[in-house]
Amino acid sequence: MSIRLKPLISAVLIAFSVFGFSQGFTLTGKIIDEQQKPVSFVNVTLFETDSETFLKGTSTDDNGVFEISSLSEGKYTLKMSFIGFKTIEKVIAISKNTTLETIVLKVDSETLDTVTITAKRPTITRKPDRLTFNIENTALTEGSTLQVLKSTPGIIVSEGSINIKSAPATVFINNRRVQLTSDELIQLLDSAPANSIKSVEVITNPPASYDADSSSIINIIMSKNLVTGYRGSVSANYTQGVFPRYNGATSHYFKNNKVNLNINYSYTNQKINRKQENSVNYFDTNGNIDQIWNSDIDRNTKSETHNVNLNFDYYLSEKTTLSLTSTALFTPYFKYKILNNTSITDSNSNFLESFTANNLSRDDKLNIGTDLNLSTEFENGSRLSFNGHYTDYRYNRNQDVFQNNLNQPDSEFNTIANQDTNIYTAKSDYSLPINETSSLDAGMKFSNVNTDSDITLREIINGVEVINAASSNAFDYDENIFAVYANYSKSWENWDLIIGLRAELTNVEGFSPTLNQTNTQDYFKWFPNASLSHNITDNFSLYGNYKRSITRPSYTLLNPFTFFLNENTIVVGNPALQPTLQDHFIIGSSFLEHFTVEAYYINYDGAINEIPRQDNTNNILAYTPVNLDKTVDFGFDFAVDIYPTKTWNLYFVTSFYNISEENGFGNDRIKLDQWANYSILSNNFAFLKDNSLNVSFNLTYVGKNLQGLQIVDDRLVSDLSITKSVFKKRGVLSLSVEDVFNDQDYRMNTRYLNQSSRQFTNSDNRFVKLGFRYKFGNTKLNTNERSIDAEERDRIKDLQ
Repeated sequence: MSIRLKPLISAVLIAFSVFGFSQGFTLTGKIIDEQQKPVSFVNVTLFETDSETFLKGTSTDDNGVFEISSLSEGKYTLKMSFIGFKTIEKVIAISKNTTLETIVLKVDSETLDTVTITAKRPTITRKPDRLTFNIENTALTEGSTLQVLKSTPGIIVSEGSINIKSAPATVFINNRRVQLTSDELIQLLDSAPANSIKSVEVITNPPASYDADSSSIINIIMSKNLVTGYRGSVSANYTQGVFPRYNGATSHYFKNNKVNLNINYSYTNQKINRKQENSVNYFDTNGNIDQIWNSDIDRNTKSETHNVNLNFDYYLSEKTTLSLTSTALFTPYFKYKILNNTSITDSNSNFLESFTANNLSRDDKLNIGTDLNLSTEFENGSRLSFNGHYTDYRYNRNQDVFQNNLNQPDSEFNTIANQDTNIYTAKSDYSLPINETSSLDAGMKFSNVNTDSDITLREIINGVEVINAASSNAFDYDENIFAVYANYSKSWENWDLIIGLRAELTNVEGFSPTLNQTNTQDYFKWFPNASLSHNITDNFSLYGNYKRSITRPSYTLLNPFTFFLNENTIVVGNPALQPTLQDHFIIGSSFLEHFTVEAYYINYDGAINEIPRQDNTNNILAYTPVNLDKTVDFGFDFAVDIYPTKTWNLYFVTSFYNISEENGFGNDRIKLDQWANYSILSNNFAFLKDNSLNVSFNLTYVGKNLQGLQIVDDRLVSDLSITKSVFKKRGVLSLSVEDVFNDQDYRMNTRYLNQSSRQFTNSDNRFVKLGFRYKFGNTKLNTNERSIDAEERDRIKDLQ
């Protein structure tokens, strides 16, 4: 581990080594009020006297003292401002280290009255390709980042996933992709404070600058900060579900005139339970039920995870910045235990056989990703940036399976699986403002992905391990993608237009040395996008969007290995998987400020779904990914976002949609379709005079729907969360309850041709969570927190 963590440790040392770069003269001073008491957190900014160009900024400490260093000789305009006081401006001359006389702020009664009586609300801005939810300086910033997403119109957070409507969303922070699994991402956002968030963008039609696989995006925009200083926080969460879960996190941010440094660390210890009831009807050659297999499955996953994130910015000049971002995820302990009891009967429910199967897996995982970025802005307002990225991902699994059969000999085997992945990307982006109403973006990107995997199966025969060569394998995967894009935006009168085009050339080779089998994919694809909107009146607008995108299979799905849940239930990869192409059309209207109506149509060519396929001859159920020949999703959405009172926000959306799926299996062909409803009712309340008590209550109804040739029954997702600011808003207490009505578990049914199975999943999604976060240092500071932007990292998945 010490060798693996060297890149991250080196990055931290580099960050701290730059703190001593400051030079020049220093300006210091002290600010007090009319009662001679020091005033903390006063914004102190320095401007060029002639051009009013901002140069440096800071804020006063608890003693009312400020310091601005690295100043050149000359005249400056010094500005001091704080809410409720009159702003002071004065011209100063710097020729040596200077200490100003004590400065007295006077109360501005009009400003103070305005601030204390009214509270700012979140606002919504709609553009052709996105919705922007502005929350800066609102009560929502007192909670967690996850709570902000739950309150954002169009975003659904539930059951370990973050969706825009029913589709999984890709999360960005300041236009940089967050490279974590869904569970890890939710855990990170839940422990991250929201007081640095300016807005949340819900981008339903991402421009061509985003990777072609980004069909729906959530972009969290952090506020920019001018003042210098230090800020930190610590937090802890306790969750009680079936088993207790613990999480602790700390965040530290430092800024001076040359350096921004943000370091975050979190530790999670959790045990998650999932129970399933499975039933499979196996058919004879005449199509009649031969045997019925009923299984009760109890899964427990216990894990410990360490997550470290480093963000470092060094300002080479006023307009040029060098940035380093590194994220390390280390899971030294991951224990996955499955207890399976299966009973076998004939079609008349007469008992035939039974068996128990115990599956115990011990895993460890290391995932380190690092970005180096250089960006500069030119005099004409254009911007040029270069980015390099590297990921080192390693995953190991040791699995033991023991099956005890009632009327057959027992069986026991062990599998050892390893996966090593290296990702390299390089890209360049250029943005040019053509004039005040139009702009042009262009860029290129190259990525290389190489992953080596192997699995060895050892059967235990009379206490002796014997390698099963037929079930042992290796797989080498190599992928190269070269992409170029251009994006143009234009606004005039009441019209807004965005058009873009992205082209990607992909070369893939998958090789199994054990099978001596090679699979190659070479393709060139165009990905256009367009958005057009027209504001007919202040209360009525029309818009339309189109985007073509791609979903590439994860590296694990392409892996031909077989993973055993027991001897008769397996997970099998598919090296012949092809990417999915999506064409997405939307037309809609916003009216009367609060209402939106949309109609949409999505065509999927080769949608990837992991489906259960039963072998009726050998009584084996195999979960395997396939490309469906055709999938179509179309529907109609209605949404309203309104404030019934000043402190109550109500958001409601309902979607009626139809999904049809079509595929061929040998000489047989099937087509299934299902109408469904998806509805959300979200309520957010602020209480008390200072809005320090916030309550959120959300209901999501998911009607009976079709997913991967399986019918999923309806369910109700519910959550309640309460936050209270304490200790002069330095601390936040939180309490949340998930699955309030205990109606969140679901049933799935498969019935077509000679396939017939049912599954009920009881997930560990009903829990109570208690948390506390405390902020210290200068809490007015905003961070430079961001995440690594590499689309290729998203397709890393753990071994199944």
